[in-house]
Formats: sequence, C-alpha cells, structure tokens
Amino acid sequence: MGILEVKGVGKNFGGLKALSDVNLSVQENTVHAIIGPNGAGKSTLLNCLVGKLIPDTGSVMFDGQSVLGRKPHEINQMGISRVFQTPEIFGDLTVMENVLIPCFAKRDGAFELNAISAVSGQNDMKEKAEGILRDVNMLDKRNMHAAAMSRGDKRRLEMAMCLVQEPRMLLLDEPTAGMARADTNNTIDLLKEIKEQRDITIAIIEHDMHVVFSLADRITVLAQGTPLVEDLPENIKGHPKVREAYLGEAH
Repeated sequence: MGILEVKGVGKNFGGLKALSDVNLSVQENTVHAIIGPNGAGKSTLLNCLVGKLIPDTGSVMFDGQSVLGRKPHEINQMGISRVFQTPEIFGDLTVMENVLIPCFAKRDGAFELNAISAVSGQNDMKEKAEGILRDVNMLDKRNMHAAAMSRGDKRRLEMAMCLVQEPRMLLLDEPTAGMARADTNNTIDLLKEIKEQRDITIAIIEHDMHVVFSLADRITVLAQGTPLVEDLPENIKGHPKVREAYLGEAH
C-alpha cells in the first residue's frame, strides 16, 4: 500500500465527466509522475488531492487518513504541500520573509504579516529559514524582494516555503511551466537534491517529457479522465497506448 491511495475517484462538471474510476497508488519516498494530453483530468485529480475539489465518488487516503472534506490548510497540516503552476509568493516581501510565513501560520491557515517581521530575528526560526534557503541555493538572495526575481528563482522560493514546513509529500503542478531550458534544468537538479536529502514523496504533473523522464520512478498516464497505463518510465516511452493518446515525446 502506498502513502497516497486513490480508489475509484470520479468527478463530473455538469454533463462533463472529468474523472472516471481513477485508481492510483503512490509509494513512499518515490517520484510519481502523472501525464496525459490536455483535458485528461490531471489538474482535476490534483485538486481532489489537496481539498480544492471533492470527488463525486471514490476515496483519497494519505497515510491511512482520508483527505476528503478537509480544507486545504488541514491537508497541509497532514504533511502534504503543493506547488502551483504559477508561483504563489508575496512579491512585496523579502525572500527570507516569504520562507518565514509558513512558520507562523495559525492552525486555521491564517497568518499575520506584521508578525513575521517582528519575529524574524528569533534565532531558531531564522536559522531554520536560512538552512532551507541554503539547501535551495538562495541564501545569498535572502534580503531581495521576491517580485524582483526570475520565474525560476520564484519557483525555487516556493519550494523553500514548502520545505520549511517539513512535508512528507510534495504535489507539483507543472513546476517548470513557462521556464527557459536553463531554469528547467535547474529545477530538475533541485528536485533531485530534495529527494536525496529528505525522506519525501513527490507527485508531479508535467507536460515536459524531459522533466518527467529525468525524475520519475513511476508514471501514470491519464486519457479522458481514466488511467490508461501505469508503469516504469522505460516501459512508458514506447507503449503503444501512450503513443496513441499522448502527443509528447521524451527528448
């Protein structure tokens, strides 16, 4: 049994069937990629995993506990952190202040921005934040305002904001979308380092097959809201059903 178990999940939007009988098992301390053509249901599935949507049928279990009906901040407190397609950071705050935000979130998910600056000098919190920034190679930018950074650095900062919470699982929604190839390669290297340094499970939705085959231990292919194939990366590349359903090619 995996740390994340999805069983029989279905989701309809009016007359549109976005997901149908989706079964997925993500093993602990692995990188599991979910791919498929546009409209395959990838983002809908991810939103069911993080509490933004409640499926019409089926169950979603994380480490034996149901995530259904829980608010996003409650799922975050269970040990699941999500990185969005567009980096969600606070541009008017410094890099260090952004990383400190999760440290002072209240149990209801709220936080007070003015409290962050007041406590940012506390040694224990500062040392923890600096350690995370060092891990993602951003310590030299700790006093820079986040809005002034490149998209690649904003993504790196968002990763740091997740890691400071010490999650057991990262859910990544197209983390390299809109990036230049150099930033994409840097993100791949960062994710490899995160995986090596921490006992963490990663589930990733990604269109870039270079990213997928550089990182994934296992791949699930969705087509029209239903899992088509789940297998090792080397078996996915030439699978006839995948070549038929998915337009991308590994490169």
